[in-house]
Amino acid sequence: MRTWTVDDVMTKAVVSVQEIATYRSVVDLLVDRRFSAVPVVDAFRRVSGVVSEADLVRKIEYAGDEEPRLFESRRRRGDRGKALARTAADLMSAPAVTVLTGRSIVATARLMDSEKVKRLPVVDDLGRLVGIVTRSDLLKVHLRPDDDIRADVEAGALASLADVKAQVSDGVVTLDGQVAQASTAEEAGRLARLVPGVVDVVNQIRFDYDDRAILATGLAYGVA
Repeated sequence: MRTWTVDDVMTKAVVSVQEIATYRSVVDLLVDRRFSAVPVVDAFRRVSGVVSEADLVRKIEYAGDEEPRLFESRRRRGDRGKALARTAADLMSAPAVTVLTGRSIVATARLMDSEKVKRLPVVDDLGRLVGIVTRSDLLKVHLRPDDDIRADVEAGALASLADVKAQVSDGVVTLDGQVAQASTAEEAGRLARLVPGVVDVVNQIRFDYDDRAILATGLAYGVA
């Protein structure tokens, strides 16, 4: 079973700006392209940071009020400093949160969630920008045809189960057939859920006997 990675769904023709890009040019780019953020790269296309609309709006938020205030937090001091920024290097949030090419879409989705970001620059081993992935890109996996999903389920989860068949409708996989052990049926369902594009699994696999209690007892007593 092939594991889908960020490379399968990312946008490769990614737009970026140089560190020396001016404030006005970054604004023009975001407005023209209807982007909410853009990666900042150095001369070797290594990602230095990201400039977002929130970074740019500091110039409006703190217009005429650039002097720091007593007991002001470090974060607000940084935000206030961006009101004076003229280039992308001064505006950007750094270091950038990036994802390495080849990373699974599951790991990528978890990184987005933990970092509370909607998009991630994709970089190679040297930190060079090779693409960008958004939340909507990750959802592309659920546009896979049912026949493709069924083929992956059969090639992976059901590879050794000749008497079990899969049907797929709108991403919902139904497993039906007969196996010897209940644990085998459970494992087939678990593996089917890992196939990219699967929305849910209806496990109707029948079994000759339930070995799960025996397995649980063995684990309790440290029997491998």
